[in-house]
Amino acid sequence: MKDVLIIMGSDSDLATMKDAAKIFDDLNISYHITVVSAHRTPKRMYDVAVKAKENGYKCIIAGAGGAAHLPGMVASLTELPVIGVPIKSAHLSGVDSLYSIVQMPPGVPVGTMAIDGAKNAGLYAARIIALIRPETETVLSRYMKDVEQKVLEKASDLESKGYQKYLSKQ
Repeated sequence: MKDVLIIMGSDSDLATMKDAAKIFDDLNISYHITVVSAHRTPKRMYDVAVKAKENGYKCIIAGAGGAAHLPGMVASLTELPVIGVPIKSAHLSGVDSLYSIVQMPPGVPVGTMAIDGAKNAGLYAARIIALIRPETETVLSRYMKDVEQKVLEKASDLESKGYQKYLSKQ
């Protein structure tokens, strides 16, 4: 069984949604990733959403662009936590997607990330999984310490070299 279901409205969203999958690869969290369109495959969306818990998933990450109904529609069909990722669009830079996902009516919550925020969606889902899997909590804690260490190293490098030398190495 997989822990997290990653769905997206179109395969063009994969360029963004792969960032969540990479987090799961790094943290050893099992997942399944597929395309489910709220508008073009509504029967598939319905089946995927209502069967997600039965299929063993602990949460769902749904990425969508444009009208971005996928996260909200899925959230209306399951009691699992749904994390929405608005995908940047060519016309409105993802603001339309963000509003479609974040402005859910009372009773249908969707945890909404930033535009193209699939990496944070993966980390947020990892925190959910860590609540039920101590080994995930350990790996996630190590990941967070590694992130902290990298920032401290960059700060030290900048302070010792000055901004001009630091930028010249970039």
